[in-house]
Amino acid sequence: MKYFFGLLSILGIIIPYMEFIPWISENGFNLMILLNEATENRISAFAWLDIIIAAIVLIGFILYEGKRIGVKHKWIPIIGTLTVGVSFGLPLFLLLREIQMEKMKDS
Repeated sequence: MKYFFGLLSILGIIIPYMEFIPWISENGFNLMILLNEATENRISAFAWLDIIIAAIVLIGFILYEGKRIGVKHKWIPIIGTLTVGVSFGLPLFLLLREIQMEKMKDS
């Protein structure tokens, strides 16, 4: 599972940024344009609100589960979720969790 979660972590960065980097090069870091385009219609707003809720749930899960089993560096997937998205933060946390569970099993 480690390799699966590792691969998904990499894809979780690359695929979203394949769209975001060209957008940044065209529009710069203009938050007003970003918010306008993100909420341009109801389906866009629906998708963004869904992602925001998923990110909040994920961060709560990272904090709870990370503390419960002693995952080190749990701040990294939190930062990854906030800077890239759930597509990166979730598989990265699951990778760190898998590594910690293997360590617990070997002890």
